[in-house]
Amino acid sequence: MTSKPRLLVFDSGLGGLTVHKALSDTLPQAETIYVADDAAFPYGDLADQALIERVCAVMGHLIPAFQPDLAVIACNTASTLVLPDLRSRFDLPFVGTVPAIKPAAEASLSRRIAILATPATVKRDYTQGLIRAFAGDCDVILHAPAQLAMRAEQVFEGGFVSDHDLRADLAPCFVEADGRRTDTVVLGCTHYPLLLERFRALAPWSVNWIDPAPAIARRAEALLASHQRLGERAAMPHSHFFINTGADDLYSRMRSPLAAYGFTMGQLWPIR
Repeated sequence: MTSKPRLLVFDSGLGGLTVHKALSDTLPQAETIYVADDAAFPYGDLADQALIERVCAVMGHLIPAFQPDLAVIACNTASTLVLPDLRSRFDLPFVGTVPAIKPAAEASLSRRIAILATPATVKRDYTQGLIRAFAGDCDVILHAPAQLAMRAEQVFEGGFVSDHDLRADLAPCFVEADGRRTDTVVLGCTHYPLLLERFRALAPWSVNWIDPAPAIARRAEALLASHQRLGERAAMPHSHFFINTGADDLYSRMRSPLAAYGFTMGQLWPIR
């Protein structure tokens, strides 16, 4: 039995691993369960109501199964839509992931910032509200490359993505006009930090890349400190659970890169 804090980290795919790493660095004592709903990846292809129903249904399986003290929705596309429903349905603290527009605006000297996100995140009213609230005096470039999250997963699995494709995905973020140019880029999808070193190498000039993961970890730490935890449960190792897509070799193909994130085991978790 253990009384360690237990975190459930949830994403549609592998992007939430960037958030998981920040959580592990901030809360090394915590048990962390990572669930990738790859059966429905990418979430941006789902209609809004279908996405709400999907995430709530999956959480309805995962929360009683793993008894977490806190859940992190490590997906911008889901967080900008489903957090109110999750918080109303489940008696559990939830930490979401939303575009880090406020810190980007605070950091920008040129007042020209770019939001590199998914098409679903860019179109959400939530994102537009953040821009109005925190970046009203900035020129904001909203850019949503349709394939970039898929490219990040491909690279993570050991596949090849060309510099040409990544440059094309990044290019609209970099604008120079009227003596000012983009100096801050928000990584508005948790998949994108998986490619951050490539981004830095391919960018036409140096910018401040804003990754929300450290702020998410700090928020999770604060909520754990202020909420009563569940107490002793059967101990669990850091684990990686995949929702079954029929790709039975998925974990074996990614065993090595997952080990770099501290995962020692993984299994299929079939939820349809």
